Amino acid sequence: MLHVVATPIGNLADLSPRAEEAFRNASIIACEDTRRTWQLLSHAGIPRPEMVSYRQGNEERAGRRVMEAVAAGREAVLCSDGGYPAISDPGYRLLRECAKSGVAYEVVPGACAVETALLMSALPTSSYTFRGFPPRGPGALRNWFAQDAASPHTMILYESPYRVGATLRAAYEALGDREAAVCIELTKVHERVARGWLSDLAAEFGRGPVKGEVAIVIAGSNAKFARDAGGAGYQT
Repeated sequence: MLHVVATPIGNLADLSPRAEEAFRNASIIACEDTRRTWQLLSHAGIPRPEMVSYRQGNEERAGRRVMEAVAAGREAVLCSDGGYPAISDPGYRLLRECAKSGVAYEVVPGACAVETALLMSALPTSSYTFRGFPPRGPGALRNWFAQDAASPHTMILYESPYRVGATLRAAYEALGDREAAVCIELTKVHERVARGWLSDLAAEFGRGPVKGEVAIVIAGSNAKFARDAGGAGYQT
């Protein structure tokens, strides 16, 4: 069987007993970065099995290797550097092929930056939309946000630490001045969450890049969370 394993997004103590068992029993592991995954295995005291680099650009070839191993009766694990594979990381193609070919797989739940950022933002959690990574071009970026301008759902996205300011500015221009949160290095030693209005956050993060991985959370279309409509903001 193939085990699709969520791994810690920062704090290695978040590796679950079930995930550890899947790694320990696996004879082959398909992972985004073999060095990062080996660090995780070493931390948990797990002997190194056969490891396959499964990343964008070699998914088809590496996926065949995993499928062949499972077909031969071996236990396999698919993981990424942090969080769930196939969620803004390689993995979807392999899961799709398993489903089409009738190959059994299971998901071993664990840490995920999406839900962690949502809760840390203190924005509505009843419904949300995860958009992954936005496009880079200024016009494409504004249009990307404009697609959800009328949506009531809280929006979550990932961004490069070098483009946080520009992305917040584009969100402000497309969505208006809404409550938002910038979540940096979640679950790690230097975890930081900046909450406020999009315009203020755009100014703050427009001064230069940040250090670490970033998730941005933006309120949906609701007057309660819009500055121009008299929203109270985080202050209350």
